[in-house]
Amino acid sequence: MVSGERQATRIRGLYLKNILRQDIAFFDNETTTGQVIGRMSGDTILIQEAIGEKVGRCIQLVSTFFGGFIVAFARGWLLTLVMLSSIPLIIASGAVLSLIISKLSSRGQKAYAEAGTVVEQTVSSIRTVVSFTGEKQAIENYTRLVKRAYKSAVQEGIASGLGVGCVLLILFGSYALAIWFGSKLIVKKGYTGGSVINVMTAVMTGGMSLGQASPCIAAFASGQAAAYKMFETINRKPSIDANEMNGLVLEDVKGDIELKDIYFSYPARPDHLIFDGFSLYIPSGTTMALVGESGSGKSTVVSLVERFYDPQSGEVLIDGVNLKSLRLKWIRKKIGLVSQEPILFTTTIRENIAYGKEDATNEEIRRAMELANASKFIDKMPNGLDTMVGEHGTQLSGGQKQRIAIARAILKNPKILLLDEATSALDAESERIVQDALLRIMVDRTTIVVAHRLSTVKNADSISVVHRGKLIEQGSHSELIKDLDGAYSQLVRLQEINNESEEVPSSEPEKSASIFHSTKSFGRYNSQRASFKRSTSKGSSPSRSGRRSFTLSFQLPGSFSIQDESHEYEQKDLESKQEARKSVSMTRLLSLNKPEIPILLLGVLAAAVHGVIFPVFGILMSSAIKSFFKPPNELLKDAQFWALLYFVLGIISLFSVPFQHLFFGMAGGRLVKRIRTLSFARMVHQEISWFDEPSNSSGAIGARLSSDAIAVKSLVGDLVSLWVQNIATFTSGLLIAMIANWKLSLIILVLLPFVGSQGFIQMMSMKGFSGDAKVMYEEASQVASDAVSSIRTVASFCAEQKVIAAYTKKCEGPMNHGVRQGLINGGCFGLSNCCLFCAYALCFYVGAHFIHNGSATFGDVFKVFYALTMAAIGISQSSAFGPDINKAMDSTASIFALIDRKSKIDSSIDEGTVFAHVRGEIEFKHVSFKYPSRPTVQIFRDLILSIPSGKVHLCRSP
Repeated sequence: MVSGERQATRIRGLYLKNILRQDIAFFDNETTTGQVIGRMSGDTILIQEAIGEKVGRCIQLVSTFFGGFIVAFARGWLLTLVMLSSIPLIIASGAVLSLIISKLSSRGQKAYAEAGTVVEQTVSSIRTVVSFTGEKQAIENYTRLVKRAYKSAVQEGIASGLGVGCVLLILFGSYALAIWFGSKLIVKKGYTGGSVINVMTAVMTGGMSLGQASPCIAAFASGQAAAYKMFETINRKPSIDANEMNGLVLEDVKGDIELKDIYFSYPARPDHLIFDGFSLYIPSGTTMALVGESGSGKSTVVSLVERFYDPQSGEVLIDGVNLKSLRLKWIRKKIGLVSQEPILFTTTIRENIAYGKEDATNEEIRRAMELANASKFIDKMPNGLDTMVGEHGTQLSGGQKQRIAIARAILKNPKILLLDEATSALDAESERIVQDALLRIMVDRTTIVVAHRLSTVKNADSISVVHRGKLIEQGSHSELIKDLDGAYSQLVRLQEINNESEEVPSSEPEKSASIFHSTKSFGRYNSQRASFKRSTSKGSSPSRSGRRSFTLSFQLPGSFSIQDESHEYEQKDLESKQEARKSVSMTRLLSLNKPEIPILLLGVLAAAVHGVIFPVFGILMSSAIKSFFKPPNELLKDAQFWALLYFVLGIISLFSVPFQHLFFGMAGGRLVKRIRTLSFARMVHQEISWFDEPSNSSGAIGARLSSDAIAVKSLVGDLVSLWVQNIATFTSGLLIAMIANWKLSLIILVLLPFVGSQGFIQMMSMKGFSGDAKVMYEEASQVASDAVSSIRTVASFCAEQKVIAAYTKKCEGPMNHGVRQGLINGGCFGLSNCCLFCAYALCFYVGAHFIHNGSATFGDVFKVFYALTMAAIGISQSSAFGPDINKAMDSTASIFALIDRKSKIDSSIDEGTVFAHVRGEIEFKHVSFKYPSRPTVQIFRDLILSIPSGKVHLCRSP
C-alpha cells in the first residue's frame, strides 16, 4: 500500500510534467482542463488501487495458490494433476474478465472526464453562467454525461459478476472431479483417505485464494484502463518540446525579429489559412504596433514569436537565427508576454510575480512592482504581497491583475516584450495607469504591441496594418495618418466615429451608418468600448438603452470608502470539518437509494445466496471426507453423490454471483448518478462568494466530485454487497457449527471477535486522516487546474518546474498519510491472521479431545471447522473494510455538506415578486457592503444612488 501511494503520486507528477511539456496544439485539439483534473483525481485513484494494496494481496493469494499445489503434489501428484486441469479455464476466464472490464471501464472514465470538463468550465466561468441564467443548461449537460457513465458501470458489473461466477463454477467443478477421482484412487491406487483430504484441502486453499484474487484482477483491469489514457499522454512526444535541451544558445540577444514569408493555419482549423506569405521585420530596441480588424492575424504574430506554434512554411527569425534552431526554454526566458486577459494563479501576489524569475529576491520583486505601478495598491492590502488573489485573480480588479502581470514580465527582464492587447479590456482610468507602467518598461526593448485602441499606439516607432493575414501598410503614426485614403487613416476615423457615437443622440443613426459604409472595404473594426471605473472594485457594467439619453456622475451621495485591497481569505478550521464528518450518518446516504429498494432487495437476496454457498461447501467437504473412510462400495456411491452436489453448487454460483453484481451495480451506479447530479446542481446555485473560497475552486470541486463518487460507488456497489454476503456466510456458518457440535462451536467463538478487532483498530487509528488527505489532494488538483487552464502563461514564463514543485509539495501530506495507513493496515492484517490460525489450532486441539472423549464425531469436528472457517473469513473480509469506510465517511460528509448548504442567493427557488414590465429604474438606499471574503474592507457605507429608467449612468471614483 505504501508503495502504491508513492507510485500513484509519482504517476500524477509524471502526468502533470508531460502535460505541461505538450505543445499548445495538444490543448487546442486533444484535451481540456476538466479532463486533465478528472484523470489526475479519479483515474489515479483506480491506478493506486491497482498498484497498491491489491498488488500485495494478489501476490499473497497467488503464492498461496502455488504453495497449495506444491503441498498437494507432494501428498498425491496424480490427483493434483487431475485437479490442475481446471487452472487453464480459470486463467482464461480471468483474462476475458480483465479485457471486458478494461474496455467498459475506459468507456465510463471517458464519460466522467467529459463531465469533468463541464464542471471546470462552469465553475471557472460561474459569473458568466449565473448572469445568463445558464445553470439549467449546465446541469443538463452534466447529467447527460453522467448517465452515459452509469450505463458503462452497469455493464461492467454484469461482466464482473459473470467472470466471478464462471471462476466459482470451475472451482466447484474441480472439487467434484477431485471427490469422484479421489474415491477411485483410494479403491484402485492405494491412496488413503488422509492423502486425498490433504490434496483436496491444499488445492481448495490454493483454489480459493485464486478465486479471492478476482477482485484484484478487476482492480487491475480498471487501473489498466485508467492508466492507458494517462500513459498515452506521458509517452506522447510533442512537436514543440520546451524540455528539449538541444538547440542554439546565443551569447547575446539583441532582439531583431523577422517573420519571413510565413504560411500558417491553426492546428484546430487547418483549412483556414491565417497567413499567406506574411513577412514582417522589427529592428532591435524598437516598438512595433500591429493594428487591424479582428481576425486579421495580429495575435498570431505573438503566438509565432513565442513559438506556441510553428508555421507550415516560412521562418521566424530572432537575430537572424531560425526560432526552431534555438533552445526553446532559453529563448522564452528572453521574451516577456502580457496578454489582454492577465492569467493569475490561485496563490499569493508574491508567488504570482515570482513566476517571472526563479529564486527572485524580495528586492527584485519590489522593484518590478514599482515599475509596474503596482506597489501602492499592493501595500494597502491587508497582507501585502502575501494576499491571496483568488482563482484566476477574481479577487482583484482588471487593472490590478494587469499590473501584477506586468510586474511578472518586468521581473523576467526580457529582451523582447510582447503586449497582446494589454489594455483593451480595461476602463479608461485603469488603462491610463497600466499604459504609464508599460511605457516605463518598453524602453530599450524590442516591443510588439497588438492593440485595438489606436490611441495607445501613436507613440510606437512603427505601426503595421494587418488585413486578412497580409501586411498592407507600415510606418509611423504621423506618416500613416497623412494618407487620408489609407487603411490606417480609415481605422482611426472609424474608431473616432464609434467613440463619438456613444454620446450622440439616436436621431443620427443614418449618419453613423453612412460613414461606416464608406470604410466597409476593411471590415468593421471591433473596438472595445470604453467603460468607466466603477465605484466598487467589482460592480456591474454601465447599462445602455435605445433612448441614448445620458447622465454623468462623478460623486455619489453618501459616504463610502474605496480601498485598493485584495481579498483576505478566511482560513477554514480543519477540526471543525472533522467534527462535521463525525456527525455524518451512512444511513442517510443509503436513504438516497430509496428508488432502488426493489433492486437492492434482489441484490441482497443474490448476495445472501452467494454467502450461504461457502458454509454449504463446508458441509459437503466434511461429508465427503467422512465418506473416504467407508468401505469401497459405499465410498464410490457416496463420492458420486457429493460430486454431483458440488457441481450443483457451482451452477448456483454461476447465477447468484452475476445477479449480485448486477443489482448492486445498478443501485450503486444510480446512487452515484444521483449524487453527482444533486451535488452539481447545488453547486451551480451557490452564491458567488462561495466560489471565492480557495476550497471551492474549479480544480478542487472537479477533484471532489470525481473522488467522492468513486468512494460512494465502492461503498454501495461493493462494500454493502460484500457485507450482506459475509453476514449470510457468518450466520449460516455459525448455525451449521452450532447444530453439528455446540460445545466446540462456543469454544471457537471466543476467538472470532479478535479476528474482527483489526477492522475496528484500523478505523480508530485512521480516523480523520483520509479526510485530511482528501483536502490536500483537492489543493494539489487546484495547482494542476491553474497550470493547465493557463498553459500559455506557464509556457511563456518557463514555469513548468515551478508548477511541478508546487504540486509535489501539496502531495507530500497525502503520501505520508498513505505510508502511515499502510503500516497500520499491515499490522492489523497480521493480527487478524494470527487470530485466525489460533482459532484453527484451537478447533483441532479441542476437537481431538472431544473425539477421544466421545463428545463429538470425526465428521462433526470437520463440520464445525469448515463452517467456522468460512464464518471467520467473512468476518476478516468485513473488518478489512475499515479504511474504505473512513474514505466513504469523508466523501459522504463532503457530499452532504454541499447538498445541505443553503445558498444565500439561490436562483433555483421560485419565490419573490415578478414584474409584469421592467422599466429599469435602479436605486441604492443606504447600502453598506463588504465582500464576504474580505470582511475588513468597507466597500459601501450608507450608499445612496438612483439611476432613472433608460439612462446611462457612469460612475467614476473622485
